[in-house]
Amino acid sequence: MNREDASGDGGTGRSCVAIPHEPVPGFAEIGFTAFTTTRQAGSFDPGSPEPAAAVFRRWMALLEALRPDVHRLASAHQVHGARILVHGDAWSGWLRDPSGADGHLTRCAGTAMAVSLADCVPVFIAHPSGTGAVLHSGWKGTAAGILTRGIAAFVRLGLPPAELVMHLGPAICGRCYEVGPDVYRALTGDTVAQPAPVDLRAVLARQAREAGADVTVSPWCTRCHNERFFSHRAGDVGRQLAVLATGSPVSARQSQ
Repeated sequence: MNREDASGDGGTGRSCVAIPHEPVPGFAEIGFTAFTTTRQAGSFDPGSPEPAAAVFRRWMALLEALRPDVHRLASAHQVHGARILVHGDAWSGWLRDPSGADGHLTRCAGTAMAVSLADCVPVFIAHPSGTGAVLHSGWKGTAAGILTRGIAAFVRLGLPPAELVMHLGPAICGRCYEVGPDVYRALTGDTVAQPAPVDLRAVLARQAREAGADVTVSPWCTRCHNERFFSHRAGDVGRQLAVLATGSPVSARQSQ
């Protein structure tokens, strides 16, 4: 696996993925497969009380569902930080990085990347040239600026924010997510005297637009729609996945 730290509905011609999921709008049109798995797909958390073999089989089933377009699947031990890994193509199969990261980026076709969630925000970012990223952004990652670091990684590759396609997937909504005064101040800059609700996706959308990128937001709340998604606030131990897989760049497909 080639890897470095990047902190300093559809897909590549197919209509669906054979795993229960919620597709991300607008990504298939530029050559990406992007979706969030649903509760029906089962939990993908290797650290859950469920037998490890059952979870492993789900990861293998996911990789098979993405073939033949995808040859490798990247994930990581998540630590609620702002570290983003950059993946090359000198490996195959499923690899889970143990060193701790909450984001993945690649320029290599045939690469899928996944983050696990249960209320935190899945951030999907892609460019028509074929570069894509997926981020796990809870309150700590949001406050640490993982989204702005992700956009900066694209800028370093010569890809301006205005050309990015970005989506904030299923996550807990502002009505369901109450935080203490310290967390509220870290996210908004404002002061409250007691616990108050905050909309993580609204904070992230503002960060994206301030960086010069446009963004769409899923209507799904993991807590309100707990029958469809796992929610930590609802007491679930299961985790769904946000998956982004790279295909061929739009320019390459248009020239064929």
